[in-house]
Amino acid sequence: MNNELLSKLCLPADISEMLEKCPSFIFAHSKQELFELSTCNEKNGWHKVGYEVKGRGMVEEAHVCRVKNGISVNYLEAYMRRREPQCMVIGDDLPTDKITYKKKFGKEFSELRGETIRWLTGQKLACFAFSAGNLPIGVNGFAVVPANAGFFALSLALLQGIKDLRSQTEGFPVNCLLFAAPPFRHTHFNGKQLVVHNRTEKTHEIFSYNLYPGPSAKKGVYAALLDFGEKESWVTAHASVVQIITPYDNKICIMHEGASGSGKSEMHE
Repeated sequence: MNNELLSKLCLPADISEMLEKCPSFIFAHSKQELFELSTCNEKNGWHKVGYEVKGRGMVEEAHVCRVKNGISVNYLEAYMRRREPQCMVIGDDLPTDKITYKKKFGKEFSELRGETIRWLTGQKLACFAFSAGNLPIGVNGFAVVPANAGFFALSLALLQGIKDLRSQTEGFPVNCLLFAAPPFRHTHFNGKQLVVHNRTEKTHEIFSYNLYPGPSAKKGVYAALLDFGEKESWVTAHASVVQIITPYDNKICIMHEGASGSGKSEMHE
């Protein structure tokens, strides 16, 4: 079944090979599946998310537990509990006004990209398809994360949705890919959050080297929408919207666009 589903995605050759060679992968079709995955190895109520880091042994990133209204994630480092504002870099040579990986680290991103794919190939993985935007305007996405980081996949699905491809007869061409490789934060970036955007003319890859979803599952996919919107001449709004129905049954929609934390929702109240 998994191979049949993957054939609908039209993935890059190296990503298809990664999924073929990894020890195992779960292809999720619903948020409930990702919810179950988020605490699948729980002991005494806690699912511990950690990875082997060369020279340090097992490094735990987060503890996850079930609560009444979903799951709760506790990042063991206080630094990981909010987005790092300087974490985004561009891994390609296409036009940008953002800092590039090459300028920041003095080397091409292609080397680290290959290393990341090789690391993921050795892991048990979880993946799912999603669509972001207001289709047909938007992007078709595919996320691949370590299976023990189900909570990260769930946060992405809650933000962007999840597609069940089992009943879809036509193909699902992917133009946005998101990968999570948490231990690279320690081995390559001195413990700092880093998210690399690697663009081509047809795809937008997001490599998240940490498990806080803000810079990748939220802001990262938003950046992909901006990228394709610029190419295809449509607008991606970063906004809060409210619809008011008057006593006369008139409907008024008010949209306030602005930066994160600018008070959009509060203005609508």
